[in-house]
Parts: sequence; structure tokens; C-alpha cells
Amino acid sequence: MLFYLNDMNPGLIVIIVAMVLGMLASGAVKSAYRRWSSVPNSRGMSGAQMARAILDGYGLAQVGVEVTEGTLSDHYDPRSTTLRLSRDVYGGSSVAAIGIAAHEAGHAVQHAMGYSPLKVRNALVPVANLGSQLLFPLLIGGFVFRMTNLIYIGAAIYAVALLFHLFTLPVEFNASARAVSWLEKTHGFAPTEVGGVRSVLRAASLTYVASALAALGQLVWLLMAGRRR
Repeated sequence: MLFYLNDMNPGLIVIIVAMVLGMLASGAVKSAYRRWSSVPNSRGMSGAQMARAILDGYGLAQVGVEVTEGTLSDHYDPRSTTLRLSRDVYGGSSVAAIGIAAHEAGHAVQHAMGYSPLKVRNALVPVANLGSQLLFPLLIGGFVFRMTNLIYIGAAIYAVALLFHLFTLPVEFNASARAVSWLEKTHGFAPTEVGGVRSVLRAASLTYVASALAALGQLVWLLMAGRRR
């Protein structure tokens, strides 16, 4: 058993930790969202109204706010400068709805202000997408035909994906911090409401940490696998 642990690829350990954290984070997000989506905010604002108020406050009248299908499918599309909110968030007036809307509006503000981590992350998207298409064939070729160089090329491609996840962290943390600050200082919501928003967004942030850890673990696994070839 001791020999097995010593011989284990350390990347697997990181991947396992990331998987456990990811499951815990997913459960925490669902639990926090379920709790605070049933609590109406004191000002009766909908998610769409909250997003619009923040965008207009920054002079971003050109950014549209639309409904999108799905649950927790909320996102900001920098290509069309459109904020898309799920139906429960768009029309909902719960604490969770205004928190998520404020968070997504934060991404639009980041885009307009040229927030550096967001610019880098967006620049990495096409490279990361291309890498995801090439990674599997490279690994198959590397392991089946024992071509170590292909494994290392795959690892280099995956390093780009890791960079994407790493730059995602400050982007998401900053958007959440902005959301909490807006609700607390600008819009005057009660401390309990701000606390509810903070708990929802904090749980969501753990999913991004888990994704970054998983990417790190897979990169370490690839490098170690190539080294042992």
C-alpha cells in the first residue's frame, strides 16, 4: 500500500480533491439558491430591474438585458454586449435573483472598463476551445503509439486551459465583490439580504476553484505520465 501511494501520480490526488470540492460546491450552490430564492428582497426589485439599474448607473445603456432559458444559465455575452438572465432571475424578486443579476452586471461593467483579467480570459477562449478539440487525439496518439512528445504537446495545450481557469477566478471574485458592494452601499438593502447574496455567490465561487484545481491536476497528471513513458 505504501509503495502504491509513493508511486501514485500526484495529479490524480489533485483531481480527486477537485472532484470532492466540486461536488460540495455544487451542493452548496443549490442549497443557498434554494433558500434565498424563496426570500423576497425588501425593495421588490426584479433581477432585470437590478441589472438595468447597475448598467444605467455606469452609463451602459447600450447593454441589453434579455431572458434566456435554463436554470442558473445567467451570463454576460461580450460579443453582443448582452446580459442574459434565466427566467427565475429575470422576473424574480428574491434575494438570490438580485444577487445573481448584480453579479452578471458586474461582468458587463468589467468589460466596459477594460478589466485586465477579463480581457486575458476572453483572449484565451478560442485557444482553449481549439485545444479541447486537439487534446484527445494527441493523447490517444501519445499513449497508444508511445510518442511522448505528443503527450507533452497535449500538456502544453492543457496549460492554456489552466490559464483560462486561473484568470476566471479574479474575474468571478471581482464581479461578486462588486455585486455585494452595490447592494450594500448603493441600493441600501438590509444586512441579512446582503448576507444572503454573499452566501449564494460565495458558494458559486467554489465551483470555479474546483475547476481550476481539476485543470491543475490534469496538467500534472499529463506531465508525470509523459515523464514515465
